[in-house]
Amino acid sequence: MRTPVSTYRLQIRQSFTLQDAAELTGYLHNLGVDWIYVSPILTAEEGSDHGYDVTDPSSVDPARGGAEGLAALSKAARSKGLGILADIVPNHMGVASPGQNAWWWQLLKEGRSSKYAEAFDVDWDFGGGKIRIPVLGGDDDLAQLTVVDGELHYYDHRFPLAEGSFSDGDSPQDVHSRQHYELVGWRRADAELNYRRFFAVNTLAGIRVEVPWVFDEAHEEIVRWFREELVDGLRIDHPDGLADPAGYLARLRKETGGAYLLVEKILEPGEKLPETFDCEGTTGYDALADVDRLFVDPTAEEYLDSLDARLRDAPEPADYEAMIHGTKRRIADGILRSEILRLSRLVPESPALPRTAVADALAEIICWFPVYRTYLPHGQEILEAAVERAGQHRPELGNVLEGLLPLLVDTTGELARRFQQTSGMVMAKGVEDTAFFRYTRLGTLTEVGADPTEFALSPDGFHERMTRRQAEVPLSMTTLSTHDTKRSEDARARISVISESVPEWELFLGTVQELAPIPDGPLAALVWQSIAGAWPADRGRLQSYALKAAREAGNSTNWTDPNLDFERHLAAAVDAVFDVPEVAAALENFVEELEPYGTSNSLSAKIIQLTMPGVPDVYQGTEFRDGSLTDPDNRRPVDFQARIAALAELDTGARPAFTEEAAKLLVVSRALRLRRDRPELFAGYQPVHASGAAAEHVIAFSRGLDAPGAITVCTRLPKRLAREGGWRDTAIDLPVNCHDELTGTTYDAGSVAVATLLEHYPVALLVPTD
Repeated sequence: MRTPVSTYRLQIRQSFTLQDAAELTGYLHNLGVDWIYVSPILTAEEGSDHGYDVTDPSSVDPARGGAEGLAALSKAARSKGLGILADIVPNHMGVASPGQNAWWWQLLKEGRSSKYAEAFDVDWDFGGGKIRIPVLGGDDDLAQLTVVDGELHYYDHRFPLAEGSFSDGDSPQDVHSRQHYELVGWRRADAELNYRRFFAVNTLAGIRVEVPWVFDEAHEEIVRWFREELVDGLRIDHPDGLADPAGYLARLRKETGGAYLLVEKILEPGEKLPETFDCEGTTGYDALADVDRLFVDPTAEEYLDSLDARLRDAPEPADYEAMIHGTKRRIADGILRSEILRLSRLVPESPALPRTAVADALAEIICWFPVYRTYLPHGQEILEAAVERAGQHRPELGNVLEGLLPLLVDTTGELARRFQQTSGMVMAKGVEDTAFFRYTRLGTLTEVGADPTEFALSPDGFHERMTRRQAEVPLSMTTLSTHDTKRSEDARARISVISESVPEWELFLGTVQELAPIPDGPLAALVWQSIAGAWPADRGRLQSYALKAAREAGNSTNWTDPNLDFERHLAAAVDAVFDVPEVAAALENFVEELEPYGTSNSLSAKIIQLTMPGVPDVYQGTEFRDGSLTDPDNRRPVDFQARIAALAELDTGARPAFTEEAAKLLVVSRALRLRRDRPELFAGYQPVHASGAAAEHVIAFSRGLDAPGAITVCTRLPKRLAREGGWRDTAIDLPVNCHDELTGTTYDAGSVAVATLLEHYPVALLVPTD
């Protein structure tokens, strides 16, 4: 198996094709990258920028460069010694435009007799043998149907007609009634849908890759990539949606000839991948959470909790466990009610298990899950504990819960399988996409894959986790920014300084809330933290973020029934940043207060991520400071020419000040090059402890195993460090003579003052010279 030393994620789309990626290989090699990591490249919905809505798994998307583009990228990468990691989407297909998806079109045309009836996950009995498609503005919109060129049309939507279902003179409504599908009002999707989706996205229909021929047809093109040596590894999107993730990974490993595999899987604290998962690890959200918490001041928790209580006009701060139970119930009883009801229909109805109570009990069990899903028999104890918690919370459901448990652990039954596929949906929508926009005491903490109740992480705690990572998952990915993060690494690095600046944060928040009030205290905290973290940013980006955050939180407005009056207040607050001088000045002053400490955090977090155990990924463009917010903001085009020019300057000897943008590029390029060119320096993990007055502000570790390795030294809690008098007598012991890859300075073995090591930058990357 070929494995990567590092990866660099590129978003492939019509405006940045595989051919464009091929032209970047020289720069990426020079940056120090080992593998190029591309977003989904199979043919997707026309105009899709992300590619997760695959419509034709048998071809590389012509809009993204087609097969010729993949061949060009592979050839260019090989010429530079680079590997390729490709993102694939086995759980679902895009069905927004049936005419673009041959599988879905045939299913709609032929119904249960179609070959693809086995490929898509449809509950035919619920719906009278028809697939319910929620595209109408309302059920009375059937009057808008037309028959055009042998197709049923609803405005721009096109649908096939079953053979013999249309004669001249038939009304479009009569023709519609004869189809294998039923067009229904979009609001009915919450409770009446009868096909499995990706979360609550009606236009992404789940497919059954556990069926051998479905796997074969969905992966024929992917397998070709390995047969022709075009690609070296795969990133698997959303394996938690699959009926049998372990079986899928085993089959994929075999078909790809034993290729490197990663799963996009969120691990809750203490959770590990099942031993049955034949892969190298995850895409790194767990690492992101560990790194971020090093830069949060633990002494701020009490103060931020107190502020949170005041913002909520409550005697106590938000109770996170109660909050996520409520948000998960909101999802289970709301946009994912269809999925819960489908589970309930699998339970044999009896006086002891009435259907309404069964649906209630199933939702309650899922809402007490501490993890995304189980992989029975792995995790059975988690399921049993969730059932117990549900009974404690809802004792009136006790008998129903007792009757359900044997069915939920019976891996031969359909209920157990589907329950496992469903619990992660509720977790993702209820926690990541709702609670993370409500639990706002510090935005750093509510990032994908994180548990926001873990406020901070000590150096000793970090070392313990890294030692375990090196021993157990040394080839798992690490990351700080992705296409899914709520805030980029640099935005979070600046926001973390709020934990060292609580009085200044309270003053700033009070000022802007008086001048430009957002009438939702917790949301105001989130929006103003995010604006400060992203600044400078244009009006459109901030308006889009604020609106999305408010609707995701769902407290003061939402997606389906927006509160337009509240949204006008929210938009006015964001506009005030640009139109009201007093608000602009308050923001500028607050951002100035957070810098340069945010920059220190940014460089420190980056060098840790690039040198810690695991395979580091650099998300496109983040070798410069990147203040992106949640998608689609974090998928904006990247100015690669500026980065190419800046790297060339560094390579001629330029040494930027640590506050300059090129300083991050210096850290990224030197760390990536060292990992690629000197892998023997990264074979183990050993904490390096500092001594002296400011020892708690040092994070240092050596990656040596049997011989001295690369030593990373960086700064944590830099504002408090400055406030307490700087480094003073703080020192670390070097086991051998070293030089710093960032400055070129050499140091003799023995005790070295941290103030000397970090004179120019808040970080150092030391390499043995003996």
